[in-house]
Amino acid sequence: MMAVEGPLIAAIIARLPDARENLAAYGVAFAFGLLLESPVVMLLSAATVLAEDRDSYLTLRRFGYGLSGLLTVVMVIAVFPPVFDWLAGSLFGLPEEVRGLTHGALVFLLPWPAAIGYRRFKQGLLIRHGLTRQVATGAVVRLAVMAATAVVLALATPLRGAYVGTFALSAGVIAEAFVAGRMARRAVRALERNPIGTRGRLTMRQTAVFYVPLALTSMLAMGTQPMVTFFMGESRMAVESLAVLPVVSGLTFIFRSLGLSFQEVGLVLLGPRMEHFRSLRSFALILAFAASAGLAAIAYSPVAFIWFQGISGLSTMLTEFAIPPLRLLVLLPALSVVLSLQRSMLLTARRTTSITLASGAEIVTIAGLLWVGIHVFDVVGVISAAVALVIGRFLTNLWLIWPCWQVKALRRSRRPATQIETV
Repeated sequence: MMAVEGPLIAAIIARLPDARENLAAYGVAFAFGLLLESPVVMLLSAATVLAEDRDSYLTLRRFGYGLSGLLTVVMVIAVFPPVFDWLAGSLFGLPEEVRGLTHGALVFLLPWPAAIGYRRFKQGLLIRHGLTRQVATGAVVRLAVMAATAVVLALATPLRGAYVGTFALSAGVIAEAFVAGRMARRAVRALERNPIGTRGRLTMRQTAVFYVPLALTSMLAMGTQPMVTFFMGESRMAVESLAVLPVVSGLTFIFRSLGLSFQEVGLVLLGPRMEHFRSLRSFALILAFAASAGLAAIAYSPVAFIWFQGISGLSTMLTEFAIPPLRLLVLLPALSVVLSLQRSMLLTARRTTSITLASGAEIVTIAGLLWVGIHVFDVVGVISAAVALVIGRFLTNLWLIWPCWQVKALRRSRRPATQIETV
């Protein structure tokens, strides 16, 4: 359901005036927003793994709320005009017709870090206590509020398309955060009845040791899109590439989201000695095949024209421009499923450093391939991005095979660790 919001917003923007420039600005603002909220995204995983009693809950709450507040301050600084002009102009080299729209769109995303940090923390508590239907309910609320806001703003106000998109995104996230907080009260009460769990008191230092590698991982992963945006701004057919990127990414994310959700499934169901690994692996293989096959069925058939032109509202030229990169990305959903299984194994063992190193290697690989594709071979920006993203993710999967094998072997040979492991 969360994956639907990207294509929906893009479809509304594509039907408003100056669609090409507004789609490009929305994509850039969304990329900025992802980067600035990325450190709080892993609060969901941290709460799922660490919040086992009242003490750990309170420690994680202080840590998460403090981090969310800090990121909000950083975002305010980023939209300050002199700072933004340097970022968008000198650093990212955005085309002039996109730069002003991007700044206004980013202003509407100011509530994002705090709202997302809060809801991710509460969702982790829900997942830990088996209340996964409530997580889905929150997603329904988010999608409904976002869609209603976007439609009302598009029909009843003169707001530019990029502003409509980011305003609607913020409204949806705030609504979901409120609902998640209300629904998590049962989980909080259960934690409050258990003062200190079996692992002893969780300190802020232990929380930081566990969380910082996860935050770096998330920053590296979500920093990929701003980095791709930076390179595409210097590529051949830059505005066209920036315009179709959010539409192509939105469709791809619908199928990738199946794999992203699998990480928390693994965290809950693997077992302290990986005793359910075989069952989860079998399910992951089926899910990986289904996710990529579903995307391929669209990318390599006339359905792609129906999606991009009829549903997303792209022009014929932009539709033809978007189909080749979509076809290159069909393996990405399957690779995302594999990555989620690998990460759930390492998170269960509290070995977060391997995840960070793999993410760092992935973003370096993507940057290198983008630079070569754009500056050496003069490839169209969005094509170069699609190739780099698939190769980078595949190499990440290969990187994590060895640490996952080590964790699996160790967990079967001894009792579960009681200390947070850092390597």
